[in-house]
Amino acid sequence: MRLSLHADYALRTLMYLAVHDGHRSIGEIAGAYGISKNHLMKVAQRLVAEGFIEAVRGRTGGLRLAQAADQVNVGRVVRTMEETGSFVECFDPSINTCVITPACQLRHALAGALEAFFRHLDRYSLADIAKNPAAVRESLLPSDIGRY
Repeated sequence: MRLSLHADYALRTLMYLAVHDGHRSIGEIAGAYGISKNHLMKVAQRLVAEGFIEAVRGRTGGLRLAQAADQVNVGRVVRTMEETGSFVECFDPSINTCVITPACQLRHALAGALEAFFRHLDRYSLADIAKNPAAVRESLLPSDIGRY
């Protein structure tokens, strides 16, 4: 299993904001991770819409966490940002064409595995995964806003 880039970039954005004070621009965050600014814009819009971050307009604006890092649950972020409804075809009755679905137990096994995965992530806050802010900041690329 692999998280989508959308969920991955959401977690990276939240970690970046957790270890930096003040408002941060999308260009700064994209530059620090060496990722697409355009893709990160879409992720940031979703994070704003879901209430994880706030967007502040204007000269001193940018992105900031909407709540303290210890209040942001990693499991909730991943559940929100990751599309698991069609993890396998039989999870979604509207597209399921598998002929063995009525007799198959794979759907139940996979659903249980996904739930265990999320329950494990529920044990962590953003503060937990960004526990050493100095080390996280040192690991980032030098920000070059014009690069992306």
